[in-house]
Amino acid sequence: MVTSAEPPYDLLVIGGGINGVGIARDAAGRGLSVLLVEQGDLASGTSSASSKLVHGGLRYLEQYEFRLVRESLAEREVLLAAAPHIIWPLRFVLPIHSGLRPPWMLRAGLFLYDHIGGRKVLPPTRTVRRERDRALLPLHERYVQGFEYSDCWADDARLVVINAIDAADRGACIEPGWHVTAARREGELWFVDMISVAGQQRTVRTTGLVNAAGPWVEEVLRATGSTRRSSLRLVKGSHVVVPRLYDGPQAFTLQTADRRIVFIIPYHDDFTLIGTTDIPFTGDPAKVSASADEIEYLCGLASEYLKTPVSARDAVWSYSGVRPLYDDGDVSASTVTREYVFDLDTSGGRTPLLSVFGGKLTTYRRLAEHAMAELRAPLRFDAREWTRGSILPGGDIDKGDFEMFSEQQAARYAFAPPELVRRLCRAYGTRVERIMGNAQRLRDLGEEMAPQLYEAELQYMRDHEWARSGEDALWRRSKLGLRFDGSQRQRVAAWFNAI
Repeated sequence: MVTSAEPPYDLLVIGGGINGVGIARDAAGRGLSVLLVEQGDLASGTSSASSKLVHGGLRYLEQYEFRLVRESLAEREVLLAAAPHIIWPLRFVLPIHSGLRPPWMLRAGLFLYDHIGGRKVLPPTRTVRRERDRALLPLHERYVQGFEYSDCWADDARLVVINAIDAADRGACIEPGWHVTAARREGELWFVDMISVAGQQRTVRTTGLVNAAGPWVEEVLRATGSTRRSSLRLVKGSHVVVPRLYDGPQAFTLQTADRRIVFIIPYHDDFTLIGTTDIPFTGDPAKVSASADEIEYLCGLASEYLKTPVSARDAVWSYSGVRPLYDDGDVSASTVTREYVFDLDTSGGRTPLLSVFGGKLTTYRRLAEHAMAELRAPLRFDAREWTRGSILPGGDIDKGDFEMFSEQQAARYAFAPPELVRRLCRAYGTRVERIMGNAQRLRDLGEEMAPQLYEAELQYMRDHEWARSGEDALWRRSKLGLRFDGSQRQRVAAWFNAI
């Protein structure tokens, strides 16, 4: 295989999920030359299959994961300020269930949840009762009391994309569609062989190598010839989406008899998201899907709590992902640690290989900072931390007031349906003007490829967000696939195939 003519990089990141793009962004912002490669699309694995939350992880308190919860809670408001268009506050109602955790235990946990993370913006926990609060109305009459607390909703796949955009704006090369086949150390460099989806081959040289391949982290380790012991444990989590089950903006946190937690969350205005499961997984992460049993389980649990019954027949979509967790030896898949763990291989003083195990959406920024701290000595750079307080692309909304921003854009583009403008503002923030441009009428946005989806938006996804297919556009850059029928989705796919 011929080595490419491109000069050596300071850092090659393998994996286009949230951890990989977070590390690439952080490194590029410190002045390192960075290449990120991903075998599929950005966020095509675990990072688009989450519960769509930036949260502390209330149930981790029971597992004594205090450091993880504290760091996660502190990150909620950091990320909320960085991307107020795709992250926003959400109130969760935790009903008291007779026979499960007693009220005093729930209240004590929520008191800790309110105070250990330095909460400043999000409102605190309060007690809710059926006779005075509408928040409990969607639930069966037997649920008469509960607690309402704060976390944040997040568009997980778009969070990955805007981190990649920021990394690229700071000089990183972001290249989806490259599969790493082998890597070897030669002197002061790694030589990394890879092949593209089109069959093109290249060898890239880099001083440092980061293995952020998520469920494929072991595969990458094998490609490097490493004999280091892996500590990966794969856990499958599935979700189901159904038509909206209740009025009101609140989400619900449901307790289960096996001491797990399942969320019911308002989803893209007209839908409700239910998830997640926790099942040990040993198959191919690229072929994971929600099983019929999982969908039945989630619908059954929702029906136990909600007045509106839910069945598998109501499902309009389901998705499943594999969490690449660090194996701490715990027997239960639901209690295995969500902490992230690094394995830094600099054996013999050689060029570094940093492998990432575990992690969660909420802590990706801190994970990236910690990864750079691990690499500082072997890569010999001295740039300081910079991402805290830095705004992500599209997030530079005045005072973080999305509602005011959306109203201003609706007035600016009064020729377009208000719901279209609001959706574009939610997805792209201040970058909405890169799609709308100087348009004076809808036809200035190009052909309408599906209801309220115009060519201008697809072109933006293609040219600035690395979208290469209808699936990339409809199920990761957006969730418009939920609203379109088969022929409309096919038309979008054909648009990408024609370019």
